[in-house]
Amino acid sequence: MFSYYFRDMSPNVKEQKQMRYDKAYLRLATEWARLSHCKRKQVGALIVKDSTIIADGYNGTPTGFENQCEDENGETKWYVLHAEANALLKVARTSSQAAGATLYLTHAPCKDCSKLVLQAGIKRLVYTNSYKDQSGLEFLGKAGLEILQIEQIEP
Repeated sequence: MFSYYFRDMSPNVKEQKQMRYDKAYLRLATEWARLSHCKRKQVGALIVKDSTIIADGYNGTPTGFENQCEDENGETKWYVLHAEANALLKVARTSSQAAGATLYLTHAPCKDCSKLVLQAGIKRLVYTNSYKDQSGLEFLGKAGLEILQIEQIEP
């Protein structure tokens, strides 16, 4: 019924409705980022498929490690997982699949996470903040992902 209703809308109404949902999911990802113990940057991720959140993640150390992300020099420890990697790993532990899903991120993905995003079958990426290195976004764009940056997420 929902898809029938959505199909009958004009393109402009569909875009407005999608933007409303995109901003809501980004606000949730922002809230999820607050769970991170990292001091330099807190990043949140949500994977949404068929209007359902199938995974979430935030940047941090692996399960069983201390929660401190930075060393005594303030550098991020090499084993800290990025938010999107954590979310994709959660999907891998379930019966869900990320293929065809949308990934919502508080920050654009790095080049290494971009490879994971592509291989997981994510088809759409929506993010808020830019990342210092744009090569991850360029890679995903070349691969055909729909990419959307929404800097203002408040209603």
